[in-house]
Amino acid sequence: MNPVSVLPAAPAMPTRPARRRRRGFTLIELMVVLVIIGVLGALIVPNLIDRADDARVTAARTDVNNLVQALKLYKLDNQRYPSAEQGLEALVAKPTAGAVPPNWKPYVDKLPADPWGRQYQYLNPGVKGDIDVFSFGADGQPGGEGNDADVGSWQ
Repeated sequence: MNPVSVLPAAPAMPTRPARRRRRGFTLIELMVVLVIIGVLGALIVPNLIDRADDARVTAARTDVNNLVQALKLYKLDNQRYPSAEQGLEALVAKPTAGAVPPNWKPYVDKLPADPWGRQYQYLNPGVKGDIDVFSFGADGQPGGEGNDADVGSWQ
């Protein structure tokens, strides 16, 4: 047996170099992906914006409830709510105007601003209750609907 005949035959060499297939995305594939992203964005973004507005309203309700609870503690200690002149500041610093409370102590560390960056409003006597604590909502004006509606202690 001839040792040369036992070896496997070598593969044939191509006469010209094989072309490598270029890898990448075609214009149509890119357009399809962009359309899909656009459709998803159009469906999801409005829902996220609504969620942010809902979160602001919920935060305002929570702040109003906390301020009302602090005002109730103020009344328990001092037999009356702060006057309209003293306002919500009476929960942070001892009032010097009007009837000075006999048993005052700090009821909150600091007054929160509403989620839209404005101060909460306080009425004593209130229009809708003994006292009213409220925010004017997103538009900063009395009344309104939806996100612009007032958020108050009467709700």
